Amino acid sequence: MIITPYPQYFESNRLKMRLLNLDDTIIWSQFLADERTTKHFPEYMRNKDYLHALTWIEKQICRYRDKKGGLMALIEKDSGRFVGQSGLLVQTINGIEELEVGYHLLPEFWGKGYATEAAQFFKNLAFEISDVSSVISNIEISNFLSQAVATRNGLQNSGQFTWHDLEVFIYRIEREKVK
Repeated sequence: MIITPYPQYFESNRLKMRLLNLDDTIIWSQFLADERTTKHFPEYMRNKDYLHALTWIEKQICRYRDKKGGLMALIEKDSGRFVGQSGLLVQTINGIEELEVGYHLLPEFWGKGYATEAAQFFKNLAFEISDVSSVISNIEISNFLSQAVATRNGLQNSGQFTWHDLEVFIYRIEREKVK
């Protein structure tokens, strides 16, 4: 699956979204070092060192280049602070390529509606820049906060499966149900 490449920059109501760059590695290493932020990640993604953060950022840059989406930096408009990452990810789920809306926020920005705002923005963008019939979010079964974000974004639980070493729910919305 190929999707239209992102421009350098997007905006929503309270967020600026820009392509990640290697300068984001330091703040992302802080995200990965916080057990609250990674407890719903597969075991192999719980590495807390700087090199893991660098690899994460480089993977997003490769996704941009390969037209496979990628997470973008979320920046709070009012303060200019780095909030987290969100974007579209081409994922293989049960042998099928799917387009996923992903979101990861630093804990100090939880509970402010930023994840919902970003996820809604990228869900709508997915249907604008690709011809997919549905968009998913792949969420670990005990990650109730992310499940709530997906539900607020109009996605519904469409099943459970094992992804890497995690039991996850797939939340999905069909193109025709997007307003």
